[in-house]
Amino acid sequence: MKDKNLLPDNDTSSIEELTDQANQIIESLENEKDLNNSVENYQELLRLNNIIEKKFHKSFRSIGEETNKKIKEIIKKK
Repeated sequence: MKDKNLLPDNDTSSIEELTDQANQIIESLENEKDLNNSVENYQELLRLNNIIEKKFHKSFRSIGEETNKKIKEIIKKK
């Protein structure tokens, strides 16, 4: 899923908030008897999963960059 397809209101949500939304959708899917009624919910769940994954990778990269900066600062002090 491309970034341009992401919903703007999800862009400001935290990973925890998005995970809560995904869990709610999963709960509703588990309780649904007719799978034909759950196609939209499933597609929304896939969209949320992609958003969460992108945010996680962005946070992961940011943490790695900060760690590298701190290591370089420590090495310079020696």
